[in-house]
Amino acid sequence: MTLKKAIVNMTGKTSKSVQGIQRLPEGMGGLAKGLAIIEAFSPDRTRMTVSDAAISAGTSRASARRCLLTLVELGYLEFDGKYFRPQPRLLGLGNAYSETRSLPVVAQPFLAAARNELQESISLAILDRDAALFVARAEAERLVTTGIGLGTRIDLYCSATGRVLLSAWRDEQIAAYLGRTRFAARTKHSLIKASAICDAVQKAKRLGYAVTDEELEIGLRSIAVPVVDSRGSVVAAMSASASSARITVQQMIKGFVPVLRRHADGLGRVL
Repeated sequence: MTLKKAIVNMTGKTSKSVQGIQRLPEGMGGLAKGLAIIEAFSPDRTRMTVSDAAISAGTSRASARRCLLTLVELGYLEFDGKYFRPQPRLLGLGNAYSETRSLPVVAQPFLAAARNELQESISLAILDRDAALFVARAEAERLVTTGIGLGTRIDLYCSATGRVLLSAWRDEQIAAYLGRTRFAARTKHSLIKASAICDAVQKAKRLGYAVTDEELEIGLRSIAVPVVDSRGSVVAAMSASASSARITVQQMIKGFVPVLRRHADGLGRVL
């Protein structure tokens, strides 16, 4: 499968409308030209001039040059004054596709097992820039309306899942994220001060789980734990949500965390 097709498959579905979701324009000519240039590289063509790129993408030299320089700025290509060459960062695009396509399949049995034990819906999310992207879910019979479904992206600061993903970052990365993010309250219980969110993330780092109590939606509580792969890297967060009328925060911590951890650890061992 080509890189262009892979990215279309990853972004083709429309996410549900919730806080923090970002949508792409329906048509992006510059992106198509950039992808065409990337795909023109091969074992037989390891470097290109502006003219080569223009011919490969079927565009003007000026347009090809803009695309090439943008790819250089982003770290995908290098430029020696005449030739453009691929950089290792390009590998991340293919890896991101393969990992997000295979992870939901591998994770589904673990999500289903956790759901069967807890009788609550279980979700799996991965880091996608400054958002949590939900890539797998096992629904419980008694549905809790969360506004979260497959393909949903939600800001890291406002969810238990996001705070677990943030907790894997270095302190300076967390500080940089909090400094560039605008916080918006979803309910009267939402944390919208950088200091309070930082404390919640540090607590998640210390305890190994994060909880939100009616911060996303009144009447909804959520709890999440990290999924750590065999190399010790946090690759995802597994979470459960429940009605605040049925369960307290302390009951969730006592009853949900051990189950989520067991299945998150099981998933991590096979990754």
